[in-house]
Amino acid sequence: MKLYAAVERAAFIFALIAVFVLALLPASRLEQFGLNIGFHSDKLNHASAFAVLAFLGTLGWPQRKARVVVFLALVGGAIEVLQGTSLIARDLDILDWVADCLGISCGLIAVVCLRRIFCRQGRS
Repeated sequence: MKLYAAVERAAFIFALIAVFVLALLPASRLEQFGLNIGFHSDKLNHASAFAVLAFLGTLGWPQRKARVVVFLALVGGAIEVLQGTSLIARDLDILDWVADCLGISCGLIAVVCLRRIFCRQGRS
């Protein structure tokens, strides 16, 4: 494995852990720990988090894009189900999962664009 692939995979795992922490801590705890970060739009927070995850995941595992996409869609769904539990005390919102899936799409598009840019530079 090349060094950059290991770095991309490590960044993906770090980002995944961060998303889990931010998504599954009760809102009061986020404020208490000073972790209430992000955009003012919850849907934009979901989309941007999953765009980053999809971007890093498909860079780290380029031959397993479909698996990364399915995994992230399942993670988004699981987060929503867990947020709906009384233990987490947040809202289960199917539109958050839709935003996750849109974010995954944006992350994939970003990887395709990045690869095309690098391919064109290699030809010059």
